Amino acid sequence: MVNFLFLALFIAITPLANAQLHFLAVAAGKEYFGTATDNPELSDSAYVTQLSNTTDFNQITPGNSMKWDATEPSRGIFTFSGGDAIAAQATKNGQLVRGHNCVWHNQLPAWVTNGNFDNATLTSIVQNHCSTLVAHYKGKIALVSWDVINEPFNDDGTFRTSVFFNTMGTSYIQVALNAARAADPGAKLYINDFNIEGTGAKSTAMLNLVKSLKSSGVPIDGVGIQAHLIVGQVPSTIQANLAQFATLGIEVAITELDIRMTLPSTAALLAQQRKDYQTVIAACKATKACVGVTVWDWTDKYSWIPGTFSGQGAACPWDENLVKKPAYDGIVAGFTT
Repeated sequence: MVNFLFLALFIAITPLANAQLHFLAVAAGKEYFGTATDNPELSDSAYVTQLSNTTDFNQITPGNSMKWDATEPSRGIFTFSGGDAIAAQATKNGQLVRGHNCVWHNQLPAWVTNGNFDNATLTSIVQNHCSTLVAHYKGKIALVSWDVINEPFNDDGTFRTSVFFNTMGTSYIQVALNAARAADPGAKLYINDFNIEGTGAKSTAMLNLVKSLKSSGVPIDGVGIQAHLIVGQVPSTIQANLAQFATLGIEVAITELDIRMTLPSTAALLAQQRKDYQTVIAACKATKACVGVTVWDWTDKYSWIPGTFSGQGAACPWDENLVKKPAYDGIVAGFTT
């Protein structure tokens, strides 16, 4: 049980600049607060020092090095060096790892997308990929969960077309989840997507998918809510939406949180970003089934946003100089007020 007297004393005497995000998450009843990272960043010693700060981050997600193109670049030939480096970094510090990901329509090697495989062959390929990937890390890392399926839906709630859906229909989802469960019965298995933060067609589609999987006996333990958000546009229904998923008897997690703005940043935008981070964290805090929060890297120095959304950025809780922004204080407030 959380010692709320101790928590109150800690908050009273600890400046926000010295707050500890993972400590506060656990005190709020969560399993972890974490961050994504990627292999090129591990050569930045100042970055690694903060990445290794387990009082802020006790969970790590590899941004790219466990994806299909990185782990099975040729059919049946697996390479785990990138993922192993992230896993070693986490293990050295006693941090949890989120496996990311088994099956996604993006970052696929050409042999998958252009293979013209029939249903039976592609089914075998999906089974082998998921089984081999998940089995490789079984027992080697402190694993919190696997994003087995990543981004299966369009924004209108229809299934996204991909080499998997086009060939196998929705069965690729069950195939992947069953393969992952067989490879590591102890791992929590998730489906992860974006634009399902608030209620709407896409979140309803995810709810219905989880219901269908559970009724069919397919293993599913949680839904990952990515939360790539825009300053001033956090859905007002985010807490109600988390509660909807919780009624299904599964976990939810905020898996890829960042909140971008149109550059340049201003004091007003940073103040709103602080409020937005607080809103998201508070919604997780209020939902018992929300087990943790992961930011999609902690510093603007390595954020994916500017390279994807022209003219936008400043999405992370630390700036490009590794200095905490008001967003950090918003996370603290979300966990403590």
